Amino acid sequence: MRTEKQEAFVEEYCKSGNATQAPIKAGYSKNVAKQKAYKLKEQFSKEIEDRTKKLLQDSVPVALAQLKKLSSDAVSEAVQLGAIKDILDRTGYKPTERVEQTITHADKSTEELERELEALTGSTDIEQVPERLN
Repeated sequence: MRTEKQEAFVEEYCKSGNATQAPIKAGYSKNVAKQKAYKLKEQFSKEIEDRTKKLLQDSVPVALAQLKKLSSDAVSEAVQLGAIKDILDRTGYKPTERVEQTITHADKSTEELERELEALTGSTDIEQVPERLN
């Protein structure tokens, strides 16, 4: 069971993140504020974490509305583009940044490699392979 001061500390700390001011605003003396903040943060860490997550979740609709507004109304095209990228990223449409593919032919014979080259280029003569494939 928490006291009113402890409850007020948790509430103030979650709102501001200021461990020095939260105990003072909750009614604790300025002289013991730092020590009280340390103890209370440790004692109520799980609740502080849960309440902070809830506060962040509650602000998501406002943040999304602001992103949408920036994507259409911002004067700067760079700001518009940034907002659009953020929206797309958050909805799962982030572009692929880099695809790396490693192909090894160590297990193939020379004949198999020549057949593959001919299938790709129409010739087994390395001199006749188009420049883009070299």
